[in-house]
Amino acid sequence: MKTLKIHGAEQITIEDAPVPEPAADEVLVRMMYGGICGSDLHYYFHGRNGAFVVTEPFTPGHEMSGVVERDPSGKWAPGTPVTIAPATFGTSQPGIEDRKYLWPGGSYFGSASTTPHTQGGMSEYRAVNEFMLRELPEGLSLKEAALAEPLAVALHAIRIAGGVEGKKVLVTGSGPIGLCAVAAAVALGASEVAATDMLDGPLERARALGATATYKAGEQDVPQTAFDVALECSGVAPAVSQALSAVRAAGIVVQVGILPAEPIAVNLAPLVSREVQYLGTFRFDDEIDQAITLLAANPSIGKVVTHVIDAKHIIEAFETARNSQESGKVVVSLWLDD
Repeated sequence: MKTLKIHGAEQITIEDAPVPEPAADEVLVRMMYGGICGSDLHYYFHGRNGAFVVTEPFTPGHEMSGVVERDPSGKWAPGTPVTIAPATFGTSQPGIEDRKYLWPGGSYFGSASTTPHTQGGMSEYRAVNEFMLRELPEGLSLKEAALAEPLAVALHAIRIAGGVEGKKVLVTGSGPIGLCAVAAAVALGASEVAATDMLDGPLERARALGATATYKAGEQDVPQTAFDVALECSGVAPAVSQALSAVRAAGIVVQVGILPAEPIAVNLAPLVSREVQYLGTFRFDDEIDQAITLLAANPSIGKVVTHVIDAKHIIEAFETARNSQESGKVVVSLWLDD
């Protein structure tokens, strides 16, 4: 089989490897599509994602879909379409017993946070823990199912915010996660959804997904104290300050975008003067099941995907995904024509 391997900054190869043999608690999946995430971009272009440095070749990809090839237990029929919840979980700790995604010692597909690195899904075949598999409902394509993981991230942020039904919502940053947040907020009944970005392309895509207003960061002012909830998806300091100022008294800001692990300049005055709540969010719990349901019920969410590029052109795929003016979510097709 063919597999992708990142070796370091701007070093990626297509290699031959043996088809894995699934263990008793695993299922062999023929991988079909994999979305390129922000962490994949960092691993490829910089050889690291924050503190996690590429020290050995590893396969990227945690936004995956495919079909069951073989299940030793016989539970999963060959050809069953699936997406994957890509996390394993560590050891429960006091105070976070109900948040297994925060337990230390877990792992995630396509991550250098562990040693050895946790291999991802951008291979022709992958042996997957059975508990990670989610069967796709009729009508949900494998291409769109690659959105289940990033959509689950957005849905978890909305859960942290206490829901958005009937609320005015601001999404700062209209990259792929921001677009998923816009689409999710619209689907879950927000009364208004506004979006910001520095570029016209992302704002156009946000409007296509149902944003009722868009603001070009640095050029257009976002209304102050106008929103109930802000989902900060850009991970840059000016957007954090903007989100804190944009919510009403006792409003909620959820930090979705990953911030740099260093001091940053943010205006926190609204936290005190208006009792704004500023909350963090990390990956997701079980929201991937809700994501699958939303994707099946709302085909328009599939507009988040703007490009499908064959794995044989993987460098083009990464370059396209980095160009946020031209692309939303870039999905890699895994040698489907070979």
